[in-house]
Amino acid sequence: MKTTRPRVLFVCTHNRARSQIAEAVLRRRAGARIEAASAGSEPAPVVHPLALRMVAELGGDPAAHVPKGFA
Repeated sequence: MKTTRPRVLFVCTHNRARSQIAEAVLRRRAGARIEAASAGSEPAPVVHPLALRMVAELGGDPAAHVPKGFA
């Protein structure tokens, strides 16, 4: 029997700060047990610098965090 891991999508308007941080926190806490992602309805051009700093402090790769949209 194939087991799939749960997926969590953090959605907001700009995908610039809070949803990026939430994604990083869940990735840090759950590891490979849960697939985490974030997206925005109107993605900003860049992630907020303080959010990127928090991602780095959580052990994530800030370069991997870019605003993403959803369709």
